[in-house]
Amino acid sequence: MTTGPTTPVVTNELVEGTGPTTRRRLLGVRLLALRDARGWSAEEAGDRAGVSKATVSRYERGKGNVRWNQVDQLCRAYGAPEEERTALVELAKHSVATEAWWVPFAGKLSDQMRMLLALENEATRISHHTVGVIPGLLQTKEYAQAIKATPVNPFPPQDLLDYLQMRMLRQRILDRDVPPTYHVILDESVLRRRVECSEVMGAQLDHLLARGKAPTISIQVLPFSAGAYSAALSTFIVFGGPDPALDVVFLENQAGSLFLEQQSALEEYTAAMTFLRQEALDPTSSAEFIAEVRKEHLRDRK
Repeated sequence: MTTGPTTPVVTNELVEGTGPTTRRRLLGVRLLALRDARGWSAEEAGDRAGVSKATVSRYERGKGNVRWNQVDQLCRAYGAPEEERTALVELAKHSVATEAWWVPFAGKLSDQMRMLLALENEATRISHHTVGVIPGLLQTKEYAQAIKATPVNPFPPQDLLDYLQMRMLRQRILDRDVPPTYHVILDESVLRRRVECSEVMGAQLDHLLARGKAPTISIQVLPFSAGAYSAALSTFIVFGGPDPALDVVFLENQAGSLFLEQQSALEEYTAAMTFLRQEALDPTSSAEFIAEVRKEHLRDRK
């Protein structure tokens, strides 16, 4: 499946390749999008589909058990295409009641962010190459707060507080009893780009060094001296589980985000990540490199 900045479209292939949390999240995202497209309130949608307003809202928020026949009724009321209706019903049939920490924030999340959080929450393997900023899962609160908003993506004060709270909550997956393995490749520019001030950068790099000591976290640096690689031109994340065939690639830019599941895309980005790991400094040398850059930031403080 390929998605752009619009709401992801659920297909039978996606249903077969996701876990229960992702299925529930995708179901809620799509049902909400279908209702929004009609311009109906939850109450009106419920009246037309023969279900309660509470059921409509609960399904869209991904909470509680899902009855596939009610999902079918909603899809028919919304006029969903036959292929999508069938896929959404399959999602409902194969979903298990779960709770998700991001549900309270659902109303402020984009469709892509909801999907990203679901994938992140279920992944057992995460590989992340970044050329912009420190990955969110490894950011300190001060570093995250200091990242500048752009005219296209402004942060009203309350939204910024919610964003920071979400960022810190997301990081809890790395501290689970059985956390995902997390492999990060940082372009050298990420370390050298000053965010806020030397003190914030020093604390952030200290945090990287501390996190990198965890047995399930591996941090490598791709130094400028390694040269330029086409594989390292953009930030990308590969979310994976026990079966590599079900991995998902996540790409993001100013215009939107993209989820890739085609076999060709998985092979391309998996190969790129493998290559970059070989070209980057090993974790021990990377930690030494990060420590040196930290010293430079603190020497440059004004």
